[in-house]
Amino acid sequence: MIYNILLMSGGLILLIFGADWLVSGASAIAKKLKVSDLAIGLTVVSFGTSAPEFVVNTFAAYQGNADIVYGNVIGSNNFNLFIILGIAGIITPLTVQSSTVWKEIPISLLAALVLLFLANDSFYSNSENILGHFDGIVLFAFFALFLIYVYKQLRTEVNTTAMEKQRPVFVLIGLILLGLTGLVAGGRLVVTSAVEIATLLGVSEKIIGLTIVAAGTSLPELATSVVAAIKKNSDIAVGNIIGSNIFNIFLILSASSLIKPIAFNTSFNIDIYLLIGGTIFLFAAMFTGMKKKLDRWEAALLLVVYLGYTVWLVA
Repeated sequence: MIYNILLMSGGLILLIFGADWLVSGASAIAKKLKVSDLAIGLTVVSFGTSAPEFVVNTFAAYQGNADIVYGNVIGSNNFNLFIILGIAGIITPLTVQSSTVWKEIPISLLAALVLLFLANDSFYSNSENILGHFDGIVLFAFFALFLIYVYKQLRTEVNTTAMEKQRPVFVLIGLILLGLTGLVAGGRLVVTSAVEIATLLGVSEKIIGLTIVAAGTSLPELATSVVAAIKKNSDIAVGNIIGSNIFNIFLILSASSLIKPIAFNTSFNIDIYLLIGGTIFLFAAMFTGMKKKLDRWEAALLLVVYLGYTVWLVA
C-alpha cells in the first residue's frame, strides 16, 4: 500500500512539474506572438493544465478502466469549477470580459449537456450506455468548432502583457518537450497506482477517480488560477478553468472513446448534474446586473457546495 501511495505521489509530482514546464514554455512562445491573455488562458494554459487529465485518461482508456476515465474528467471539471474558482474568487473578486460570460461559459455548459446526452443512450433507446467511436467523433467535432471560435478571438484581441524577450525559442521548446515527458511518465504512474490502491482498499475506481485522481490532475489548474488571482489577472484565472473544462470533455473524452469504447456508469449522472448546476450558477452570478464578476460570497458558496458533495460522495 505504502509503495503504491509513493508511486501515485511521484506520478502527481511529475504531472504538476510537467504541466508547469509545458505551460511556461508554451505561454512564453504565445506572448512572443502577441497573443492576448484571454486567448492564452483559453488555449495554451488550458491545454497545458489539462494535459495531466489527457495522459491519465489515455492510459486508463487503453487499459479499460472506465470509471477512472469518467471519474477523472467529471471530477476534475467539478474540482475546477467549485474548488479552484472558489479559492481564486475568495482571493480576489473575479471580473471577466463579456465574451467569457456570453460565449465561453455557455460553451462549457454545452459540453456538459452533450456529455450527458451522448453517454446515456438509455435515455432515448434500449441501447447500452456507452461512449463509442461515433460519440468520440461528435465530441471532437465540437472541439474543432471551439478551436475555430478561439482562432477568431486571436484575430480580434491584442495582447496587453509584456512580450517574452529573455529566453530563446529553443529553450522554450526544450521546456515543452521536458514537460511532455514528465506528463507521460507521471500519468502512467498515477493510473497504475490508483487502480492498485482501489483494489487494496476495496474502494471503487469511481470514487478514486472522482476524488484522488481528479484532484491530483487538477493541481496545475489550481496553481495557475491562484497565482493569476493573486496577480489580479482574472482573464487567465477564469479562462484557464473554463477552457480546461471544455478541453476535458470535448478533447480528452473524445480521445479516450476513440481509443476504446467506454461503458458509462449511470451513477456518474449525479456528478454531471452537479457540473451543469455549478456552471449555470457561475453564468447567473456573472450575468447579474452589469458587473460580470464573481464576488467573494459567491465563490465561498461554490466551496461549501463542493465540500458538502464530497462528504456525501465518500459517506
